[in-house]
Amino acid sequence: MYKQAMVIGKFYPPHAGHAHLIATAAAQSRKVAVLVLGSRFESITIDERVRWLAAEFDDVHGVEIFGMRNDCPEDYHSDEIWTAQNELMRLALKSHGVTSIDAVFSSEEYGSRLAAAFGAEHVPVDPSRRAYPISGTMCREDLGTSWPNIIASARQELATRIIVVGAESTGTTTLANALTEHYRPRFPRIADVPEYGRQFTYEKFHRLRSETPDAGIEDMVWTAEDFSLIGARQNAMENAAADACPLVIADTDALATTLWERYYLGEGSFGSFHAADVLPRRDLYLITDHEGVDFEDDGWREGEHRRAEMTEWFKETLTEEGHSWILVTGDHDRRVKTAVETIDLILAQRSGFTSPPWASRTVLAPSVVAPSVLERASA
Repeated sequence: MYKQAMVIGKFYPPHAGHAHLIATAAAQSRKVAVLVLGSRFESITIDERVRWLAAEFDDVHGVEIFGMRNDCPEDYHSDEIWTAQNELMRLALKSHGVTSIDAVFSSEEYGSRLAAAFGAEHVPVDPSRRAYPISGTMCREDLGTSWPNIIASARQELATRIIVVGAESTGTTTLANALTEHYRPRFPRIADVPEYGRQFTYEKFHRLRSETPDAGIEDMVWTAEDFSLIGARQNAMENAAADACPLVIADTDALATTLWERYYLGEGSFGSFHAADVLPRRDLYLITDHEGVDFEDDGWREGEHRRAEMTEWFKETLTEEGHSWILVTGDHDRRVKTAVETIDLILAQRSGFTSPPWASRTVLAPSVVAPSVLERASA
């Protein structure tokens, strides 16, 4: 066992190959210092990368993740740049109480030179990338295809989340379904995220009818616990979709559940508020306007006279919470067009990983890439 090992990298973004590298170091070392070197020229912060890796290795003893700003150019042929890089890493380690290391675990060609600079042994880990044929370059250039290989905590925060909300019979489900199908060719793994509250209503009514055969919808009694379960389940469905695909389009969310709880139980009920308090980052809410949409009574709806009030509640709440939202109006085609125009721009922004001009690129040989780890991940 090595006493103190080191792993360095940009982890931009952290993926399965990185996780394998750190896990290998942890299995052979009492302590592992994982140094995340992030640049001001990159579009994911150091703190985000550190947080994601820390979550991934939270239960692995001896692994410490910490970050260091590194705006120094890369030049593997320059002794001066090597000195500058090594000093930055030495001070990063020193600032966390690490004054010596005896092993450098790396998959990169520079690993042996880096280890020599620290008076440590170089331990190469899958340098051919055959065990995990993935790289940060591949992730940045094709986020959708590489998505299963990005570590789970990073997928949750990197996913673009579009939430469709609105009053009863205003076309929320129609719009959410249309957007999901529009993006499915680009994102084959995109998942449906339906309104769980409707399914819960069916199940609750079925239980009521099994006890009271003549009961009607108006006889259903809602509780704060009901909305707590709905909110938690809605979150779980949304997060499962983010785990599967970098684009999530959800037909409502836990924040909307708090408004439906208010609708049915009044201002003093807070069963769903915990679920709303732990919402992941949102990119955009789409509020479906009630104007110009006929109310369709499917036997489960009862709020035609309150649609305007509910629409206003959504506008007020999203504004108070500081979320980005758009009121989508007009016919179905116009609503889809409005949504797609904005979502396309958000996707371009969210998947546009910036890098300094000197950043190196890792390109795997075709013989390494296939059989793909992506195929194994989906098997």
